[in-house]
Amino acid sequence: MTHLAIFESIREALDNAQRNQYTTELHLQMIKHADSLKDITAKEFCEGVGLKPSFGTEFSKMRNLTQRLKAAGLNVSEI
Repeated sequence: MTHLAIFESIREALDNAQRNQYTTELHLQMIKHADSLKDITAKEFCEGVGLKPSFGTEFSKMRNLTQRLKAAGLNVSEI
């Protein structure tokens, strides 16, 4: 899946998220796609998805958290 396709998938998931679940869905999507987006910057992620630059910090956190979750047994393909 290309970065553009991933960004579109994330935008769609966010558009369909319940009003009070937006941030939770964003975090899940970041974890789900962390491996595929490991070579982009937080700024590129925010621009690609159409988020405010302040979400870049969340992207970096979730990318780092993903490695720990996978080490603990998380299968991101099941998200």
